[in-house]
Amino acid sequence: MDRRQLLQTTLYSTLLSGLGACASNNKALVETSGTTPAWPTHIQKIAFGSCINQNKEQPIWQAVLANRPDLFIFGGDTVYADSQPWQLANLEQAYATQAAQPGFAQLRKTIPHMAIWDDNDMGLNDGGAEFQHKEASKKAFLDFWRLPANDPRRSREGLYHAMSFGNAGQRVQVILLDTRSFRSALRRTDQRDAPGKERYVPDADPAKTMLGEVQWQWLAAQLQTPADIRLIVSGVQVVVEGHGWEGWHNLPLEQEKLRQVIRRTGAKGVVLLSGDRHIGAVYKSPSANLYPLYEFTSSGMTHAWQTAKEAGPNRLGELVTQNHFAMIELDWQQRQIQWGFKNTQDQWLQQGRIALAELE
Repeated sequence: MDRRQLLQTTLYSTLLSGLGACASNNKALVETSGTTPAWPTHIQKIAFGSCINQNKEQPIWQAVLANRPDLFIFGGDTVYADSQPWQLANLEQAYATQAAQPGFAQLRKTIPHMAIWDDNDMGLNDGGAEFQHKEASKKAFLDFWRLPANDPRRSREGLYHAMSFGNAGQRVQVILLDTRSFRSALRRTDQRDAPGKERYVPDADPAKTMLGEVQWQWLAAQLQTPADIRLIVSGVQVVVEGHGWEGWHNLPLEQEKLRQVIRRTGAKGVVLLSGDRHIGAVYKSPSANLYPLYEFTSSGMTHAWQTAKEAGPNRLGELVTQNHFAMIELDWQQRQIQWGFKNTQDQWLQQGRIALAELE
């Protein structure tokens, strides 16, 4: 065990010493160094996934690499380091172990990627603004993902970020929301494990927030920049109904505020990506005076919830309960999104299409 820890520590030190690059907000071209892949100038295929336990087998990466996506989006819980009392050394050890995973390392060398955190890599299960060690954890996140000294995430609170790729008519914007650093405490259920009330119940307290005021203002500004497709990434589910686990529905006023911001800014082409739940699923949520919001949850790259069952009032199809990742392919000529979930054998589990005209 000592030898293994020494090896992992060495790997982590080597990782941190490497130079990396990440584009500043809304700039798709940057100089890169070493093994960091260059940002794409055109996006057609995007892979997305979350919930990766560093100590489990990870055959999923071979399937991801076989699809050769133009961009991979990590939706949170890239490692699990939330045991209490929290210690930075445990998080660093988790990152070192994950960095040594061959498939993951190959992806980081060859596929452009973006990442946001969720609770287990921040350091507190179901945690939010109350987590006392979030700054130390954030620093480890920034270093693990090789973000340069001038990246705006190093000089402000939180890890929210956005980038755009491609030219007018085929421009893709990726917005990473930080749903942990500023989120208010949730209201705990009075019927633990009861269907629909498993852990939390809605709280309409207007003083509570999901994003914090500064991030809300930033998001509104982002939604006013030119884009044809906007992928908004949230660690927790956004418009999903039918369960009492974590999600934006815990703070219904904030959930409605998101719809209002999208409507007010006139942002077209919004699609939601989320993780956290150890399942895969697609949802469609209609609302007045706004096009339907589609949400893709892809969670469980190493340990999906195989026995998951829950109501899904706005879910399209069944839950995906195998280890999986999501694929989004943009057919610019036909003006449609082709989507699906794939397992570790690179087999389709679900597939579908969305016309871009539906998101206007």
